[in-house]
Amino acid sequence: MTNTVAANAIVGILLAAGRGRRFDPLGQRNKLLQPIDGEPVVVHSARHLLAVLPRVVAVVRDGGDAVAAQLAALGCEVVECTEADSGMAASLVHGLRHADAAAGWVVALGDMPRVRPATIAALARTVEQGADIAVPVYRKEVGNERGNPVAFSRRHLPQLLALAGDRGARGIVRDNIVNEVVVDDPGILLDIDTPPDLQ
Repeated sequence: MTNTVAANAIVGILLAAGRGRRFDPLGQRNKLLQPIDGEPVVVHSARHLLAVLPRVVAVVRDGGDAVAAQLAALGCEVVECTEADSGMAASLVHGLRHADAAAGWVVALGDMPRVRPATIAALARTVEQGADIAVPVYRKEVGNERGNPVAFSRRHLPQLLALAGDRGARGIVRDNIVNEVVVDDPGILLDIDTPPDLQ
């Protein structure tokens, strides 16, 4: 199903369908629902997208009712991906198909709750101004380090929809011209992979 959005709109795609096996190999604790500053990880991630973008499509796993409920309550458009276990690419493609009329997308990860809204805004603005790919870079004392989220223009939609496996869009970023957006935001490098990361 394709939803019509304004021709100049950048849409957020929030990937929240992973199993988080590194966080909990037994699958008893969903890392996206663990609290940080009193709210679930995924709520922070979604709230920062919603603060900037008029529409956010959140991709959850089939049966991920608790995550879906949190995101729907915030105002995300929640879609279930039955192929989520085949890798991140399946979730990304699923989300893009629900927002394929957009001018571009900011692809964010549900387990990165510290990304600042200002960073998301800068990425969206860079694509609106003509960039095909915008990647945030955190300026450190020794060189720059790229992080997430990543923004794409419509030009890369065919490549994005052809993705498969667990590498997501890394190959597209690697093989194309990228606009690096320098941000003062260490959150672009901080994801929740293991329980200590919640600290």
